[in-house]
Amino acid sequence: MSALPDLESLRLLVEVERLGSLGQAARSAGIAQPSASKRIALLERRLGLTLLERTPRGSTLTPQGAMIAAWAAQVLAAAEELMRGAAAVRHARAAHLHIAASMTVAEYLLPRWLGELQSRLPQVQVGLEVQNSAEVARLVGGEIGGIELGFVEGPSVPQGLAWRAVAADRLVVVAAPDHPWARRRTPLLAAELAATPLVVRERGSGTRETLDRALAGHAVAAPRLELGSNTAVKGAAREGSAPAVLSAYAVEAELATGRLVEVATGGIDLRRRLRAVWRRGRPPTGPGAVLMAIALGASRA
Repeated sequence: MSALPDLESLRLLVEVERLGSLGQAARSAGIAQPSASKRIALLERRLGLTLLERTPRGSTLTPQGAMIAAWAAQVLAAAEELMRGAAAVRHARAAHLHIAASMTVAEYLLPRWLGELQSRLPQVQVGLEVQNSAEVARLVGGEIGGIELGFVEGPSVPQGLAWRAVAADRLVVVAAPDHPWARRRTPLLAAELAATPLVVRERGSGTRETLDRALAGHAVAAPRLELGSNTAVKGAAREGSAPAVLSAYAVEAELATGRLVEVATGGIDLRRRLRAVWRRGRPPTGPGAVLMAIALGASRA
């Protein structure tokens, strides 16, 4: 049996929180109350917590259950984002709107934007290509492929493309909790960062280009590892291969749980803008324009 709870049980728990009783949650889910009670009992066993207070008048959430329900709502929202992203990738060829996005944008920002687009224009099917920033720029600038709009994270935009900033980001230096840098008391300076073999993203990624620009003028050591995804870089850093430099979006969960530690820096500008890009003279129209407006609105929120 999997140690992870199933999504339907989590959804049922969230409905108990929303509607105020297990009976109403069962009716909302279209299942009998005994079946709902069994699902919650199994969830309690898996979590090792009492989630419901059962009385002759009905079952309501315990304080622990209310807390788990709040976290469950976040898990369900993330699962919905996953499905929207997967649908966009799956429908890449048959879509009404073709877009491309760099990995950081695609992983951490685009699912929410697509969810908002779907709520505004439910009939629109989005096709998504996920590449590094250099490849996204090439796809948007090409005559063939039909990519109307792209999202990149590099500090520069090739000629022939127009752009608009849609979000602010910064790179952070991270290390495993047992790495010496995790305990240092003084900020890390550019020369020391440059001289250290790091786990980094591949050339062509916006993250790598931002780092290279920040360390320009310093003797830069060869990378310890050069990897093609944020997930791979994080995994290598957690295992202690070497410190890494990644988007703050990419390491938010690891920093919150202590699996990685942020290393303070001094005198290094690791800020960057995430941008929407399109072919010059061909601004996005229709659903593409709506998606860009959504991204701009999210950046101001």
